[in-house]
Amino acid sequence: MVSDDRPDDHRILPYGKAAIRAAACLGGGIGAAGVIAAVAAGSAWPLAGLVPAAAVPAFVVSFFRNPRRHPPAGDGLALAPADGRIVCIDECREESFIAGPAIRIGIFMSVFDVHANRAPCAGRVAWTEHRPGGYRNAMRARASQENESNAIGLVRPGGGRVVVRQIAGAIARRIVCIVRPDVAVSQGEMIGMIKFGSRTELYVPADGRFEVRVRTGDRARAGETVLGVWR
Repeated sequence: MVSDDRPDDHRILPYGKAAIRAAACLGGGIGAAGVIAAVAAGSAWPLAGLVPAAAVPAFVVSFFRNPRRHPPAGDGLALAPADGRIVCIDECREESFIAGPAIRIGIFMSVFDVHANRAPCAGRVAWTEHRPGGYRNAMRARASQENESNAIGLVRPGGGRVVVRQIAGAIARRIVCIVRPDVAVSQGEMIGMIKFGSRTELYVPADGRFEVRVRTGDRARAGETVLGVWR
């Protein structure tokens, strides 16, 4: 599912209301189930079943956090669009917006990572596309082609094209995109979120002018980690 919900606050907890609702629903459900299970087991302390419910809300709220990031200074930098582990660096064809060979850098976001997505570079949003699909494990390469996704095409000030693809996963089934065509974004600005983790990919033209600065297995921080440099 793709949503264009606007965040309440771009700083620490941009989706505060959504976070509270999710925490209340999950915490309440788990608490009720815990009490029922304790009673059924003949426990002398049935309210002990509420203990897991106390921890769940804090864990759920952490999914929606959006800590401040400080993009590094420098020209021609491509920053990570997501927090997580880099799971692929390869070349492929990106026909929808780049219209040719591209370098793809894929980042897997676990349930413990920050889930906000950020613009890898300054530019203008020229294109967005939602693609329906499945909900396979986002760690697998097939998820890039088969899972539900939302793509954002950016045109850099110098005219180069970049694509950020938000990909749903087995648990993460709600993609939030808060930008639309003709909107200008700054480097490191929040452009969306994938609620409860998944995968985000960066595509840049494979024209010999982009130097990758990371390796598979590296950890990335959205808006701060330099994935590569345009020469």
